Amino acid sequence: MTETASSGCRIVFDVSGPADAPALLLCHALGGRGEMWAPQIGVFNRRFRVIVPDMRGHGRSGVPEGDYTIDQLGADALAVLDQAGALRAHVCGLSIGGLTAMWLAINAPERVARLAPVCTAARVGEPAVWTDRIQQVRTTGLESIADAAMTRWFTDGFHREHPATVARHHAMVTSSARDGYAGCCAVLRDTDLTPELAKIGADTLMISGRFDPVAPPAAGQTIVDRIPRARLMVLEAAHMPNVECAEEFNATVMGFLE
Repeated sequence: MTETASSGCRIVFDVSGPADAPALLLCHALGGRGEMWAPQIGVFNRRFRVIVPDMRGHGRSGVPEGDYTIDQLGADALAVLDQAGALRAHVCGLSIGGLTAMWLAINAPERVARLAPVCTAARVGEPAVWTDRIQQVRTTGLESIADAAMTRWFTDGFHREHPATVARHHAMVTSSARDGYAGCCAVLRDTDLTPELAKIGADTLMISGRFDPVAPPAAGQTIVDRIPRARLMVLEAAHMPNVECAEEFNATVMGFLE
């Protein structure tokens, strides 16, 4: 475990893999933490130096009060890369992590080698949805939204076949800090990267889940249509293809990065 500071916020991250290997930054989803990438880390760190932070407001990282911004999440990611000594890295991010990954490719292109946004959109949902979510979480806590989150994260079939995995992710959400979750909801409420996507020069693989109700394949296609060197891969999953079809996800990302 390593840590750094960004805008006064403690950001904790883990690093594994060969010290001289290309760096790979993994940015997790809202309501998660770095361990969300458990199906990937032991595979990716054979070929890459894998850097996995807990996003501000989540996991072991600090939980500032108030609304967060995409600029803060992007600056946090850069602080992590700096602390890890990674001048340049491949970046893979899921949901709000994918939004952060795209921000990096737009605003710090010299730091991004290849880009793999997963189950995300240039604008994720409508602002009113996030305004309501913030109010709900601040009023009634994460327990009030965790069941609904699981229906978005995993298909019905995965729920039936892997109840322990679903339960583990449910506990991940309910154990999150309400201020951190709400602060990141404000990022999703306020961010629309659509006008800036054409600035991304990195080779990009957009991964969508066919059954994802949060950021469906159409949202992925919108991203691909605006990034000059991008293609779309659709996996048979909901919002968490890295968990629901981990083997195919791993092979897809490894093939792209190599």
